[in-house]
Amino acid sequence: MTTAPLDGKVAIVTGGSRGIGAAIAALLAEHGAAVVVSGRDADRLQRAVQALQERGATVHGVVADAAKREDVDRLVEATKERFGRVDILVNNAGVSLWTTIDETSEADWDRVLDTNLKGVFLGCKAAIPAMRRTGGGSIVNIASMAGLQPLPRHFAYCAAKAGLIHMTRSLAADHGREGIRINCICPGAVLTPLLGVAIDIDDPALLERIGRGAALGRVGKPEEVANVCLFLCSDAASYMTGATLSVDGGPPGVARLGR
Repeated sequence: MTTAPLDGKVAIVTGGSRGIGAAIAALLAEHGAAVVVSGRDADRLQRAVQALQERGATVHGVVADAAKREDVDRLVEATKERFGRVDILVNNAGVSLWTTIDETSEADWDRVLDTNLKGVFLGCKAAIPAMRRTGGGSIVNIASMAGLQPLPRHFAYCAAKAGLIHMTRSLAADHGREGIRINCICPGAVLTPLLGVAIDIDDPALLERIGRGAALGRVGKPEEVANVCLFLCSDAASYMTGATLSVDGGPPGVARLGR
């Protein structure tokens, strides 16, 4: 009998009620993990959990704001109480903001940095002790290509994601000897509600135009990011930590060189 790669593992996915987070939660559950998903919107979270349960997943939902320590601590404690351990943490929760510095208030800046950067700090701070007690684990931080290259009118988001990439490397160096692997994924343009903050994702012509900016000539799917996350969470990536993997369809220069 073939064993699923995540059998017996317990995973937390923040921002797991839609988009990339929902795709990751579904794939981890499909491959054997018990999954706890969190989100701020209780109704949306309930619908997401129910959809996964109808597919046979072992899943539990916790309403939590990734930017609030009390919520994150409660999320990790609820996971331990229900499933006894934490083996995987996917820090996926994020918010976006399309403004220049002139248009950005201090409250706007705080909201973006609190969720996209401080939220990962809080998640790691709560989950790492639990992983340490059971001999290790895997943390995957969902950053963005915006952390590697600038996007116009996106400076706060770019700053947060760039910080997250370097924080991932630093945490990996600190906790590798404890058996805790910490890696980072940088998605490019992926068809999610977060992309819908910036563009009309129901406009096929616009999506096609954006997709032409990638070597593969299209916008990505949440499931394609989830596939990479599954790899990093599994023992197939047992000698990887501190890595940053781009899931962006390739730079357009690759396509030009191939002609």
